[in-house]
Amino acid sequence: MTFFEGAIILAAGIVAGIINVVAGAGTLITFPTLLALGIPPITANVSNTVGLVPGSIAGAYGYRRELRSQWRPVAWMAVFSAVGGVVGGLLLLILPEGAFSAVVPFLLLLAAILSAAQPRVARYVRRKAPDDDDDDADADAADTRPVTFGLVLGILGTGVYGGYFGAAQGVVLLALLGILWSTDIHRANGAKNVLAGMANLVSAVIFISSGTVDWAVAVLIGVGSAFGGWLGARVGRRLSAPVLRAILVIVALTAAVVLFLT
Repeated sequence: MTFFEGAIILAAGIVAGIINVVAGAGTLITFPTLLALGIPPITANVSNTVGLVPGSIAGAYGYRRELRSQWRPVAWMAVFSAVGGVVGGLLLLILPEGAFSAVVPFLLLLAAILSAAQPRVARYVRRKAPDDDDDDADADAADTRPVTFGLVLGILGTGVYGGYFGAAQGVVLLALLGILWSTDIHRANGAKNVLAGMANLVSAVIFISSGTVDWAVAVLIGVGSAFGGWLGARVGRRLSAPVLRAILVIVALTAAVVLFLT
């Protein structure tokens, strides 16, 4: 690896760290960058997953204030994200490359639609929920519900995808959390960073034990993503909900188009 190539990977890690925290599609920056530098796909994928873990930790820490009263449900959701991450990491090492690629663009299109319609869909879900309290109908719209079985299944599924590849996993997670858990988009974003980071972490452990990690690449992405995650948390917390939602829709649609064309 030349100095110039290392600088490119470091810069990609910084950008990916910011995007992952704010929206959740940083892999679409780092993974193509690694491929363009001639790194084999599997090596690029596992090294990228390991490298993005520090960024996820920095992003989750940056949103600690929004999650202050919600660590118990977030911890439970993180357990299912971890289980999915283990399954996804093992599938990457077992299945043929690209086995899930056909469905990913459609998943991102769905995430874009859900992100755009999240406030209305969330209100509809709460109205239809059997445990919804009518006395709270006029309460603050940014409420948080208990973790439901449907949300657990969604988190488990995104955990599998995150462990397997993970491009724009956060976009899908944030759509799910915003509709089924909390209409406070910043709280949902903080939880998203924890859950995506957990899937990354457990799959990274699997990849490290497999001996397929390029440590030079992983360290450069790790340093960059940690700084980007810290910066992204500062930026993301200052964005209004409509602006953040617009960014999510744009990122999801862009990611879907990129994956459709590749």
